[in-house]
Amino acid sequence: MPEKVYIKNRPATFEYAIEDRLTAGIVLTGSEIKSVRNGKVSFNDSYCFFDRGELWIKSLHIAEYVNAGYAGHDPIRERKLLLNKRELAKWANKVKEKGLTIVPLAVFINEHGFAKVEIGLGKGKKLHDKRESIKERDVQKEIKRHLNRY
Repeated sequence: MPEKVYIKNRPATFEYAIEDRLTAGIVLTGSEIKSVRNGKVSFNDSYCFFDRGELWIKSLHIAEYVNAGYAGHDPIRERKLLLNKRELAKWANKVKEKGLTIVPLAVFINEHGFAKVEIGLGKGKKLHDKRESIKERDVQKEIKRHLNRY
């Protein structure tokens, strides 16, 4: 593998307070994995949902691979996430009880060459929470700026 692929969903941490994180496998076709390796992934309004005891990701845009020919894929199809039953049951109960949602945080290729999705159990932030996040980010920038001077 010549270079690392790690595509992050930056708005997710701004819009949601992430309580728990998990890494899941994702079912992809041949042209999709080639597009992921090229970094052609977009998280616009993507989210995860349960259907018949399985976890699926919706609206994750993986661009069509240029050299796929007739064996191309639908860029925004629903894709199955691979987790074991215990993890699925645990997260399904949390989503039902507390009003939490499952948000994709990142897509990456692991050391074995498999595509993985980092998902987070998040609760939507209110406006004042977002303002606090902005303030905290600005404070961290100022601290870093002062430390770099000396």
